[in-house]
Amino acid sequence: MPMEKFVQGLKLSELYYWKCVRPIIESHYEKLKYSCGLIGPGSEVLGFDTPMSRDHHWGPRLVLFLREKDYSTYRNKLSKILSHELPYQFMGYWTSFTKGNERGAERIQEKIASGPVSHFVDIVTPKYFFAEHLGFDPERKISILNWLTVPSQNLRILTEGKIFHDGLKVKNIQRRLKSYPKDIWLYLLSAQWSCLNQEVPFVGRCGEVGDELGAHVVTARVIKNLMRLCFLMERQYAPYSKWYGTGFSRLKCSKKLNPIFISALSEKNWKARQKILAKSYKLIGEMHNSLKITWAVHVKISQFHKRPFLTINASDFSCRIRNSIRNRKIKNLKAQIGSIDTYVDSVDVLVKKGLYKKLQQLYF
Repeated sequence: MPMEKFVQGLKLSELYYWKCVRPIIESHYEKLKYSCGLIGPGSEVLGFDTPMSRDHHWGPRLVLFLREKDYSTYRNKLSKILSHELPYQFMGYWTSFTKGNERGAERIQEKIASGPVSHFVDIVTPKYFFAEHLGFDPERKISILNWLTVPSQNLRILTEGKIFHDGLKVKNIQRRLKSYPKDIWLYLLSAQWSCLNQEVPFVGRCGEVGDELGAHVVTARVIKNLMRLCFLMERQYAPYSKWYGTGFSRLKCSKKLNPIFISALSEKNWKARQKILAKSYKLIGEMHNSLKITWAVHVKISQFHKRPFLTINASDFSCRIRNSIRNRKIKNLKAQIGSIDTYVDSVDVLVKKGLYKKLQQLYF
């Protein structure tokens, strides 16, 4: 692994474009229209990379977008030119990469001293690139079911990162995906409150029967749902599990909520634990009211029926939000299940568009 001083991968790739890749492209095809940047998979796209990230799928790399009509003419030519003219190193990092391991996805920097560079400049069309990660063409009308069944982690990696040169207006596509349309957003908020309502009482119930392991599992699940609610409220897409807490820590509300969540997870007494969690319920209820998307909801922390388990009137928030939805098709969705992120944890489903597109039938 390179021992150079660590630089964030997004910054490394930006400098790589301006100092190495752009001059090569323009020396051969000065009038070629293209866009170039770094978006899509990769911790550096989200700004979460650390020195450990350098061991695979990290380094001087780019996504180069060509027009549909230019792709077949220039793709192979550009790739070959870059292979022969790129330097072997940039800022102490190798520009040549392995083709990938037996799992097929990971590429690692490789040290070479002669021959062509096996560069990591992916040359694609915008249509292909976005469809690969979404399962649909975002330049066309995006359906309700598309919004609900594309993982939020995919939306995040496509709307973050940076486009360094934008001759093809790729940023316009990113803007279309930047946030959920209002009524989709309201539906997701309503469903997330409903999901929360279903499990909050079990934090105490598990503890009351002496099932501390179960109580901690339920506590973690409740906290994860509260965090997702916060991502939605701040109109941020939640990243996948490895960066879920890191992404949450960058939300405005995390300063108050992070200590509460950590305290609840470390608390050994179930009665004390549910009191700690109740503080977060109140804060998140107040966050909802500050959005002013519905009439203010009175935040009520109370016992579950007559049992000694603290809960919040989550159904009141869910119903009031749902009543504020104007789009009839969204309002009349029979399944109050939210988006794919609410009910699917399987990585295989979340990363394979052929699988998550099949979930659209759940909403009919």
